[in-house]
Amino acid sequence: MKELTFEEAIQNLEKVVNDLETGKLSLDESVKKFEEGMKLSKHCNDILEKAEKQINILVENESGEMKEAPFDVEE
Repeated sequence: MKELTFEEAIQNLEKVVNDLETGKLSLDESVKKFEEGMKLSKHCNDILEKAEKQINILVENESGEMKEAPFDVEE
């Protein structure tokens, strides 16, 4: 089985949420869907964290030169 892309995982997660929102699933089916949704959510989060680590930005230092620096979400 191939690794899902972020877009595929989000699409699957949306389907899981829609299935759960119908209220037509048994308790057992709902628990299985919830577990599937949690796995998809973690997969999406892992992809986003990996992408964040790869992002670099150009910043201007004191002397006016442009240099590459890691992207910091906290700033």
